[in-house]
Amino acid sequence: MHRSLVAALAIIVTAGSAWAIDVKAAVLRVDYPTLLPISRYDLPPEDLGFAGAALADEDNGTTGGFLGHTYETRTVAVPPEEADAAMAQILADGIRLVVVQARMEDLLRLTDQAAEAGALVFNARAPDVALRDDACRANLLHTAPSHGMKADAVAQFAVWKKWTEWFLIAGSNPADVALAEAYRKAARKFGAEIVEDRTFEDTGGSRRTDSGHVMVQRQLPAFTQDTDDHHVVIAADETDYFARYLSYHLWTPRPVMGSGGLVPTSFHGAHEAYGATQYQTRFEALTGRYAKPEDYNVWLALRVVGEAVTRANTAEPDGVRDYAISDAFELAAFKGQKVTFRDWNGQLRQPILLYDGVITVSVSPQDGFLHQSSPLDTMGLDRPESSCTAFD
Repeated sequence: MHRSLVAALAIIVTAGSAWAIDVKAAVLRVDYPTLLPISRYDLPPEDLGFAGAALADEDNGTTGGFLGHTYETRTVAVPPEEADAAMAQILADGIRLVVVQARMEDLLRLTDQAAEAGALVFNARAPDVALRDDACRANLLHTAPSHGMKADAVAQFAVWKKWTEWFLIAGSNPADVALAEAYRKAARKFGAEIVEDRTFEDTGGSRRTDSGHVMVQRQLPAFTQDTDDHHVVIAADETDYFARYLSYHLWTPRPVMGSGGLVPTSFHGAHEAYGATQYQTRFEALTGRYAKPEDYNVWLALRVVGEAVTRANTAEPDGVRDYAISDAFELAAFKGQKVTFRDWNGQLRQPILLYDGVITVSVSPQDGFLHQSSPLDTMGLDRPESSCTAFD
């Protein structure tokens, strides 16, 4: 009996080793020159995103260890002018699974560069709707939520609260303009009315000196005078120069949502529901800090890879992609339901947390917003709305 058991174990070990997979991935982060954030709390840590990769390797390795799979993720941070060379080196070293934290223009170029080598790219930062629409790529999957998803998450909560009359304040930079358009579309989509639509000009300067934040604080009360009646202020400030000040500098006091006040996000360090406490404690033990959305987006991307390796027994880019957008894929993400990919544009459908800087106030999609296939598809580009044909 003893010899039979030993023989059986030997067969299992041999079979397992035959299926062993060494998974090599990379996280490429492009660091752009920017002004300091309004708050010191928002200073980016040096390991932004990379910490999520470290936790993902641990999580993937927990299951992979039983199956003979190993996970190793390289992390690279470069300025924009060195991004192409960094991607070239990653590809030259045989890595074909790459998570990228970059703005849209760089992400598209890097994704096309990766496509020439047969590599799969995960977008862990860029929120631009175009990336999920007419600028989509067949080798690009998105774990970062889009502007449209975030705007729709806010709109659903506002409409659920019956705050249907909006005062939209948008920044003047291109990223602010794009976000503002997402809120205009969300208003039309869910039956809200924008009764005032104003642009707050970015005149430059520091955000944390007397010539920066004090000037903005003095300007906002006058800027927000003489408006039509409204229930809520919606801020579209992707570049972070005025929205954080709105709550206490409005002429007429109203709730603020969007880029200030109640903010839509993929994750934050105080989120505890749906088992997220165990994610947070493991992350904090590993890194010594709270998790940021960028960390979570990278973690999600590498966990997608881990699920493909475990359940589809493949680390090949096409295999990971095909499994991810198939009906067989699902991933527990500490948001109350399993997340899946949209097979028409490569976007990960996921709940959006509404965060006030301290707690998760609510989670969208809100109750009562229905969809024929998934309530998650009430946020962002639905199949009939997307012009993406790369996944056909």
